[in-house]
Amino acid sequence: MLRSRFLLLMLCALSATGGALAQSSADLVSAARREGRVVIYSVLSNKAAAPLVAGFKALYPGIEVDYDGEGGSNEVDERFRGEVAAGKPSADVMWSSAMDLQMKLVVDGYAAHYESPERGALAAGLNFEDRAWGTTREPVVFAYNRRLLPIDAVPRDHAALVRALRDPAGPLRDKVTAFDIEKSGVGFMFAAQDAAQNPAFDELLLALGAGGLKQSPGTGAMLADIHAGRSLLGYNIMGAYALSRSRKDLPDLAVVMPSDYTLVLSRVMLVSLHAPHPNAARLWADYLLSRHGQQIVADALELFSVRSDVSGEHSGAALDARLGANGRLISVDTRLADTLVPARHDALVQRWRTSLQRGAAQ
Repeated sequence: MLRSRFLLLMLCALSATGGALAQSSADLVSAARREGRVVIYSVLSNKAAAPLVAGFKALYPGIEVDYDGEGGSNEVDERFRGEVAAGKPSADVMWSSAMDLQMKLVVDGYAAHYESPERGALAAGLNFEDRAWGTTREPVVFAYNRRLLPIDAVPRDHAALVRALRDPAGPLRDKVTAFDIEKSGVGFMFAAQDAAQNPAFDELLLALGAGGLKQSPGTGAMLADIHAGRSLLGYNIMGAYALSRSRKDLPDLAVVMPSDYTLVLSRVMLVSLHAPHPNAARLWADYLLSRHGQQIVADALELFSVRSDVSGEHSGAALDARLGANGRLISVDTRLADTLVPARHDALVQRWRTSLQRGAAQ
């Protein structure tokens, strides 16, 4: 039943792209078939990625996809580094929303160079020296419970969130959740980006502390808490997940794309320099970046695409229309790794922790 559904989604995507498959060479396809397998470490769950995996296997029968998307971003990064250091077989492809961790892998020499034939279709800021590619465009939002939080109490930008948190009688007191940046790689990256984008970042941290922030290691747990009313609003939530869950199984969820600025992350993919199946890894990269693969990303995974020739509700054009000039794309660049230098990483964690504590004591 599930396999039939995945194949139907794949065929629908193929129809939508007019037959535009990955432009991989015949020699690459043949070499990948001889390898017979591609191993992918990801933070997108196996269930969520299943249509993408099914689409690849339908296009390239005989190449097994060993997809592992059950770990968190820090865990996946540590596993990959540890296996490579021990000389053990590891991932052919690393694919993660923790953009800074991915770019640190590039800095540290783990990424192979590959000039994908799909590279020319990517927008500026989504290809770093043919070693790392952005594959999605996902807004970072405020998510809230539309049933329990009055519409006039919903903050529409970061300054409004501070005011709401500072209101001792307001509905958001002790009802706001966010990533625990010490446990979540992507949560840490969001905090680092906010520190760069928001001149009132420290004021926001103090207000979050005063408002009784509840910290969480994962998006799913936060969305469930908001839907159940244990929290009423989530700060720096991955918007594509929230939008998808609101349509499927959490109807009380709604999102705000902050009007002062909305961060837009991109899941970064790289081919490992130590890939046991390097040709199959390159074939997967071509597939995910192709018009066909990106249409599946948009239609089946409901993550916004990175190509201008993809259509539909989750196309890049649709996201641009919704964000207007307020979108702040986080570029795929090794400068993202600067905040992971131990001294800078520890300083931001300490800044976060201390400000929350000071706010709570006010």
